[in-house]
Amino acid sequence: MLAQRGTLPMRPFSYMAGAVCLAASLSVAAATGAGESCTEDAMIVFDGSGSMAEIGYNAIGVPRISEARAAMRRAIPSIATVRRLGLVIYGPSGDRTCANTDLRFAPQWQAGPRILADVDALRPAGGTSLTESVRRAAETLDYTRQSGTVVLVTDGKETCGGAPCVLAAEIAAIAPGLTVHVIGFKVRSDHFDWAKPDDPAGTTVARCLADRTGGHYVSAETVDQLIGALRTTLGCNVLGALDVRSARRLP
Repeated sequence: MLAQRGTLPMRPFSYMAGAVCLAASLSVAAATGAGESCTEDAMIVFDGSGSMAEIGYNAIGVPRISEARAAMRRAIPSIATVRRLGLVIYGPSGDRTCANTDLRFAPQWQAGPRILADVDALRPAGGTSLTESVRRAAETLDYTRQSGTVVLVTDGKETCGGAPCVLAAEIAAIAPGLTVHVIGFKVRSDHFDWAKPDDPAGTTVARCLADRTGGHYVSAETVDQLIGALRTTLGCNVLGALDVRSARRLP
């Protein structure tokens, strides 16, 4: 008992010393952008299909792509300093409507400027080949061998014959380390120009990709909501102790 009491005065000192070292380590990591904070690579799958050029309810407002670009400019730079990010865009590339899945680049450090440049340069066109695009992103992450994160940003439903729920089941069965998050940005029914934001049809069928892989489905109607969704699905704890997967297990 006496030996235990003799050690007590040292505990506050050790705790404070550890806190100082921890703060110093965080400062170095923040300054260098070394990225020890995020252990999993992430791929963004971005919707560049023709529907992203549409204007909202009652033809009021700006095209979806303009708001999506604004959200990406505000969210991606800070995320890219602590996480390796890659990009797939579907829509404007390819000779045919649905031959349009374009792997821009695999995950890399400080990818913010490159992501924003690619998103700013695209002109929405073509169909919604989101299933093939998510598969391409997963393959880029080598999803059968290592864990990773895919974040799909889409305003619509699969229109190119893909089966997102089949892909979701495949991922869940053979690659439990891959998490797919789905952000439904202003998703509407087939004739979404005339649909209201609370339309029950306004949930993309791609939601099953999130549901089956343990990811989040986040609905966003505004630029601020889309920023929040990007930060929630792509962000990670500074120490790498909590990523999005572990966070959803907390009470």
